[in-house]
Amino acid sequence: MNPEEFKSRTKTFALRIVRLVERLPNTRTSDVIGKQLLRSGTSVGANYRSACRARSPADFVAKMRLVEEECDESIYWIELLIESKQVKKSLVDDLLREANEILSMVVASIKTARTRRQCSHHRSPIGNPQSPIPNPQSAIPNPQSPISNPQSPIVNCGMFPSAFRISSYVRKGLSGRFLGIAQWR
Repeated sequence: MNPEEFKSRTKTFALRIVRLVERLPNTRTSDVIGKQLLRSGTSVGANYRSACRARSPADFVAKMRLVEEECDESIYWIELLIESKQVKKSLVDDLLREANEILSMVVASIKTARTRRQCSHHRSPIGNPQSPIPNPQSAIPNPQSPISNPQSPIVNCGMFPSAFRISSYVRKGLSGRFLGIAQWR
């Protein structure tokens, strides 16, 4: 399911919550639980839209956790309506199933995003001997590398280390943001 389809699905879920709350009996219990359900049920879609505009993988995970909390809270309020006999279970079974499906997809998305984020920050302990840029954590030295070669004019004039720092920054800063968009859209 792509982000636009999931946005639509969470919006439809919110509209179904609105219709349910509007049809609740006119009692104090229904009013209190209904307001809580309305707040949490409509927040699922709003927070998911916010997660789609995340600025980094960590921001995406944090915002998706809000979606998870709001969806789980919605399930709680629906169950409370059923158990307090404010609505019949048969009337909200489909809505409860939809909430559980959305929650499952959100949790899976969070796990995937966390795994990808951890993998992107992981450095291999094995260096690539063909690479001109060595892995500083590697136990395998690379004598061809201009960084580890004291005879290299690039290192002696001081240009390569700053270029290396810039490329490291670009790789971490920009590609992290770019990969973040590609991961979720």
